[in-house]
Amino acid sequence: MDSSKQLGESNIGQLLWKFSLPAITGMLVNALYNVVDRIFVGRGVGSLALAGITISFPVMIVLMAFSMLIGMGSTSLISIRLGERRKEEAEQIAGNGLVLLVLIAAVLSLLFLGFLEPLLSAFGASEVVMPYAADYLRVILTGNVLMSIGFGMSNMIRAEGKPVIAMYTILIGGITNILLDYIAIFLLEMGIKGAALATVISQGVSAGWVLYYYLSGKSLIKLRSKNFTLQPIVCLNIFAVGFPPFALQLVHSVQQVLFNKSLAFYGGDLAVAAVGVVFSLGTFMFMPVIGISQAAQPIIGFNYGARQFDRVKATLKLASFWATVIVGSGYIFTRIWPENLIALFSRGDVQLIELGSHAMQRLFLVLPVIGFQIVGAGYFQAVGKPVQATLLSLSRQVLLFIPLLLILPRFWGLEGIWWGAPIADAGATLITAGCLYYEFRARNAPLAGLEPYSTGRKG
Repeated sequence: MDSSKQLGESNIGQLLWKFSLPAITGMLVNALYNVVDRIFVGRGVGSLALAGITISFPVMIVLMAFSMLIGMGSTSLISIRLGERRKEEAEQIAGNGLVLLVLIAAVLSLLFLGFLEPLLSAFGASEVVMPYAADYLRVILTGNVLMSIGFGMSNMIRAEGKPVIAMYTILIGGITNILLDYIAIFLLEMGIKGAALATVISQGVSAGWVLYYYLSGKSLIKLRSKNFTLQPIVCLNIFAVGFPPFALQLVHSVQQVLFNKSLAFYGGDLAVAAVGVVFSLGTFMFMPVIGISQAAQPIIGFNYGARQFDRVKATLKLASFWATVIVGSGYIFTRIWPENLIALFSRGDVQLIELGSHAMQRLFLVLPVIGFQIVGAGYFQAVGKPVQATLLSLSRQVLLFIPLLLILPRFWGLEGIWWGAPIADAGATLITAGCLYYEFRARNAPLAGLEPYSTGRKG
């Protein structure tokens, strides 16, 4: 069966499994890289290096935000256009998307390199942590274009109904990164610069793989030179549909800056390092859920464009169920073995283990509900409804977590920081449930009003 045709005809359960398995596998490898990278840094360099990476995280989030703006915006539009049998428009979106990925990534790298140390100081880097954070980011920024191409174009591959190829992009980069991390940190003793260099090289390998796939002629969507000329309407549509995850990442960066500064003020560099470890462990639970959400989006987007609304609803329900199962399973592990998990990242630092275990117990308190929230927000992204998607994407950080982060520590210090996250998670989930209820029940025609960005004849 044609790789895009199957999106509108195959059994939903089998289709979601087919798309989710490679997506989850890829995301788990990516999560494994993040965890192993922190373990190598913690054991090979020390807790101050862990704090340096955590302080650097807001800059890396901004870089990823712009990759998501283009990559995920293009992906959703490509899925809808293929569902409408408008392949030429899908190829135009892909061509413009690739050019935007390269241009924006290059400009961001130059800007951040020019103001790196003042920026890190504003983000909460202490004098002892600054050298680690600056050394790490200088290397990372040199490979930003490669990261942008690999991430953005792998999403486009998934949109054309080839999730296994998209998975290979993540697998190749992740496995390469883990191997080079060990070589650079332990064998060559390059410290935190070695960890960053391993990341950049692996990003180059992923980008090379993606470009080979498109240039080899095996792809459904072709990269044609005529589509490399930026078209304002195409770019605006990509920006509009990609804005929700972009806005989420930008606000996540602001939230992370406030989080790091609060941690440094109330708990010092040790608290910053502990949270870096907790967040790395969190990727093992969040990445598979993001994989399910990403796998569901081309199925939802295609059937939305083809006006097969029952399949859209069935996909959303099934994706939400399995996302909840995944985070619920991870939740159990964090409750039973918190000290053992944190100890993986330490060279016997008892204080880091105790503080990290306590932080994880609080930060992940309502973890099981997050799967539904992520998939629910992804639904509105997939069907090209940026207002709802933006609301849900920003609900946790803007509406809830940032205000809690500014208020609670004033009364309860470091403990107030830990409690802000679960309260925000619960509130964001309730908002998501309300939006989906209105979408599917209150209107009685939940998917009416197709294609706010489409023009021309529908296929």
